[in-house]
Amino acid sequence: MSLALAVLALLAYLGARETAVFAVRSIEVQGVRGGAARRVETALVPLEGKSLLKVNGDEVTRLATALPTVAGVTYDRAFPNTLRVRVETEQPLAVVRRGIEAWLVSRRGRVTERIAQGTHRRLPRIWLPKTVDVTLGATLGTGSGADEIAMLSPLHEARLARLVASVHQVDGEWVYMLRGGLELRVGTASDLPLKLAIAQRILSGTTVSGYLDVSVPERPAAVIDPQVSG
Repeated sequence: MSLALAVLALLAYLGARETAVFAVRSIEVQGVRGGAARRVETALVPLEGKSLLKVNGDEVTRLATALPTVAGVTYDRAFPNTLRVRVETEQPLAVVRRGIEAWLVSRRGRVTERIAQGTHRRLPRIWLPKTVDVTLGATLGTGSGADEIAMLSPLHEARLARLVASVHQVDGEWVYMLRGGLELRVGTASDLPLKLAIAQRILSGTTVSGYLDVSVPERPAAVIDPQVSG
């Protein structure tokens, strides 16, 4: 008896997969609103008419993450005919500049949006040569912005993100330009969290002018503002 019921259930399932009973007729997007939600809905249009039982995560993810601003998705089948999709968006980290052109770049190094000059002023700048190709939706590569992204990512934990205007290399050594003109010199990327923690501690209690060098964490060097210290 139990075997017969199992066979009937299997046949019913296979039948439902091949009929329009559970066809996707509506797509409900969560996690984003307005135009962003509509763009995700449009990206998922190829799933309409497909049985919910045949929808798979790889397909949903592939369609949704084709949008530059979407980092990932999860989904749920709301029977009989609704596909619910929750969107995880790319989080902006920096503005990439190439000449007069500008793009938003996420914490994962993905180019998410082309923007106007002078916008998103709170985000640090990464300056690239005009020879570097920047493609919407692509991820920056080594030597084309990825190294700078890796240098900017730890700033949030060190509570220095809001202070940094840009990051670049000078003779192979990394330098953060802080808002106000101070250079924060960290040398190589090794021991970066420690170097940033030391810099944050110094900057929070001391007025420094010109530069702060923490490239050797055990021996930080700085120019102390004499007007404040005196």
